[in-house]
Amino acid sequence: MTDQRVTISFENGVADVRLARPDKLNALDPAMFAAIIAAIAELEAMPGLRVVVLSGEGRGFCAGLDMASMAAGGSGIDLPTRSHGLANDVQQVAWGWRTLSVPVIAAVHGVAFGGGLQIASGADVRIAAPGTRLAVMEMKWGIVPDMAGFALWRGTVRDDVLRELAYTAQEFDAGEAQAWGFVTRIAEDPHAEAMILARAIAACNPQAIRAAKRLANLEGDAAAILLAESAEQAALLRSPNQIEAVMANLQKRPPNFTD
Repeated sequence: MTDQRVTISFENGVADVRLARPDKLNALDPAMFAAIIAAIAELEAMPGLRVVVLSGEGRGFCAGLDMASMAAGGSGIDLPTRSHGLANDVQQVAWGWRTLSVPVIAAVHGVAFGGGLQIASGADVRIAAPGTRLAVMEMKWGIVPDMAGFALWRGTVRDDVLRELAYTAQEFDAGEAQAWGFVTRIAEDPHAEAMILARAIAACNPQAIRAAKRLANLEGDAAAILLAESAEQAALLRSPNQIEAVMANLQKRPPNFTD
């Protein structure tokens, strides 16, 4: 990418995506919003992509909004307008990771405040360093989380805990974040752990992984989800990659999948 607010490197099906404004703890200004949206679009169109690892350069994942920048120029975003399916531009920087067709693993360290926490929450899996500081920070500025946080936290974060954190903007640590559902697990080197997990996922049938993510993203009644399960399975059974998965296991060799 030309905009170095976000960098992407790609190898063996895994995209290593980094927020790259370390001098500002990767805080979100208009250029960072635009760069993240562009990165998500680039990834969705990337041939051979199987997994994304999302992290932040420098001392933290993302400190949230760059309030000085936003106050000076504003976001320029029409909040009611849906520009990306269900989401507006502000929401796309977090919601876009959830709707990306491949799994996303967030490696979080240092700080994940406000919008930074919401961006991490868009990932399928979140691995945090032990000393990470997190907060639903928006109430500090007299606003509410509006980058898809409430939609992303539903079903993973306990309702009364989320309400308390949203009402108070109090900080919490990685251990609390794991207990409350904001973080999947804790690792001393979250980026290294995320890359190990990403390579394991990238070694699986890519069509099955994408189908599993579509099913995991479904909301609705049991009947609709059961029907979707059947449809996804019918499409996978006897497909070339599904046959290759079976043969590789029987022959005790690495599979050779096609994207």
